[in-house]
Amino acid sequence: MTTAMTPDLAARPERSERPGRSDLRVTTARVVKSEWIKFWSLRSTAFTLLGAVVALVAFGLISASVTSGGGTLEGPAEGVTDPTGISLAGTQLAQLVIGTLGVLLTAGEYSTGLIRSTLAAVPRRLPVLWAKSAVFTGVLLAVGTVAVFGTFLAGQAILGSDGVSLTDPGVLRAVLGTVVYLTGIGLLGLALGALLRNTAGAVTTLFASIWLVPGLMGAVLPDSWNDAIGPYFPSNAGSAFMTVSPDSDLLSAAAGLAVFAGFLAVMLGLAALRLKRRDA
Repeated sequence: MTTAMTPDLAARPERSERPGRSDLRVTTARVVKSEWIKFWSLRSTAFTLLGAVVALVAFGLISASVTSGGGTLEGPAEGVTDPTGISLAGTQLAQLVIGTLGVLLTAGEYSTGLIRSTLAAVPRRLPVLWAKSAVFTGVLLAVGTVAVFGTFLAGQAILGSDGVSLTDPGVLRAVLGTVVYLTGIGLLGLALGALLRNTAGAVTTLFASIWLVPGLMGAVLPDSWNDAIGPYFPSNAGSAFMTVSPDSDLLSAAAGLAVFAGFLAVMLGLAALRLKRRDA
């Protein structure tokens, strides 16, 4: 997920025959613009985002169609504990696509050596990570909001009288929570890519942290241990604020959001620390 870039892109001067010293400054706006250009320079970026949207929409609508036509609903919401979750069932697959894209945005630069040119243009280093995070967050929030709300509304239309509306208790919070969760998983992938600097290792760690380890914990640890530790995994913390009625073994919506945000802050902090202290 990288593309060729001149080393001085973030610090290139304004158009003038004899630029002054002030024209060569590395500014936040220029670093963000540089990362924006790199983000969209490869078609695979758009295709990967499109793949995440397709997964979210397709699985959500299929889930709503199967539930609506399978004979399990005999009255309003009978047999359906979470119509919102049914229409957003594609979140499970979409998060893997988005997380992988986040990994590639950072680890990909290390695999190709482009990171050396980037850091030559921005010697302070940390602005590069913050600019990548800002660009990726903005894109994911914009795309995610449209995709998640569109999928929810389409899914509820399929469910008909068994569905819910955004004005029902907890529904708007769950839908917005899904947007936040998918954006956070993308940032988690970005942080792991910057921290591990290896695509395969970062993707494996991402998958393990949101799927494999939480499942194994429930299988191998005593229930008391799992009940104490399980809710604090990022995927379980996310479930707490993107579910209309969280299970009793999960955190509250507010606590889940706080844990999820704290986990992201720690991972981005570790990535920043390694970027600052270790050579590319």
